[in-house]
Amino acid sequence: MPKLFIVSLGCPKNLSDSEVMAGELAAAGWELVPSEEGADAALLNTCAFLGSAVRESEGEIRRLLRLKARGRLSKVLVAGCLVEREKEALLEKFPGIDALVGVNALSRAAEAIAAGRSYILAADTRIDSPRVKARLTAPHSAYLKIADGCGNRCAYCLIPSIRGPFRSKPFESVLEEAARLAASGAVEISLIAQDTTSYGLDLYGKPRLAGLLKELVKIQGVRWWRLMYVYPERVTKELLGVMKTNKSVVRYLDMPLQHISDPVLRRMNRSSTAASIKAKIAELRRAMPDIALRTNFIVGFPGETAADFKRLLAFVKEAGFDNVGVFGYSREPGTAAADLPDQVPGGVKAERADALIRAQSAVVDRINAGLRGSTLELLMDSPRFGRTYRDAPEIDGRVEVEPAPGRKLKAGDFVNARILSATGYLRKAKLS
Repeated sequence: MPKLFIVSLGCPKNLSDSEVMAGELAAAGWELVPSEEGADAALLNTCAFLGSAVRESEGEIRRLLRLKARGRLSKVLVAGCLVEREKEALLEKFPGIDALVGVNALSRAAEAIAAGRSYILAADTRIDSPRVKARLTAPHSAYLKIADGCGNRCAYCLIPSIRGPFRSKPFESVLEEAARLAASGAVEISLIAQDTTSYGLDLYGKPRLAGLLKELVKIQGVRWWRLMYVYPERVTKELLGVMKTNKSVVRYLDMPLQHISDPVLRRMNRSSTAASIKAKIAELRRAMPDIALRTNFIVGFPGETAADFKRLLAFVKEAGFDNVGVFGYSREPGTAAADLPDQVPGGVKAERADALIRAQSAVVDRINAGLRGSTLELLMDSPRFGRTYRDAPEIDGRVEVEPAPGRKLKAGDFVNARILSATGYLRKAKLS
């Protein structure tokens, strides 16, 4: 049986795509191996959201092609966002690639690598739950992609041109896929999409995320359902009601806001305003005082003034987000923002990013002070490290648990532990 090694770059949505291709390849007779050592072929699922991601993807292509040149790999298959961004030009740049697979042709991965053919664009861009799927995450925690593409037209973003328009998976298909994930051992499932809160809008004429959650929570075995990539304007009272009344929907929202200054938000072509963002956060905390909020901010967007950044800095200091990602604006060809005047110098972007990170570090110190001495439920990711409901897998913080005599913990266990100390996003705890 030939052996295949998979490299998946970028976000959890990409990892979900890699699992679909892995399932197709396994069904076609490939043995999936965890290392390139002894592998016959490699599948690289690329990211191309930013220039830095393109450089990382191209660097990994070069590395895999060097292995092929030395006879350590027989074939290299490249998939994902870079394929959609570059299309056939990628083969001209890297002629050693054996085949390409676009984001709308994941089911053709096995055919592509066997025949050495490329499937970049698919005529049918509808999505459904995959026929087969091989889990690449830990057995106890899974991602469930409920939609693909994006209908928002943020000025800095290439996603609509790379992944196409927003497309939801049918309601029943999502429930079936979730049941399979639960049966495979997943006790935590994170719902993902470019915009989870728009789920169902294209198929049913209105968003149906709240209704979907009401059905998902009936699936036996899943203790934590987690919502990622939600837009603040679409977090409805109905959705909040489902979160409040179902303990298995963790009180956590990943809500990328990008900025707080109205002039910058308008130039970004965001539908939020400073007032609507602050009102939504207040509404969330009234409904669920213990809710954990993650967000992202872009600094140095074209035209961002010192006054704009001052508003953002003050907002971060006051808002008390549990987790914040900070990104310097990346000027991407093909986006509306690339042609905007008043591009911010790189040095200024770096200074602002550093200042925002320092401000958020002080916020985390305050949060940590409140956590010390408290007892929280943890989901163990390994015998030593776990996470609270406040932390999404792979991107947020973790808790190191002191070994306890006579107790052997394993990944997937839920335990109660008392927080002893906390520094940054690493907390230490003792089993209760």
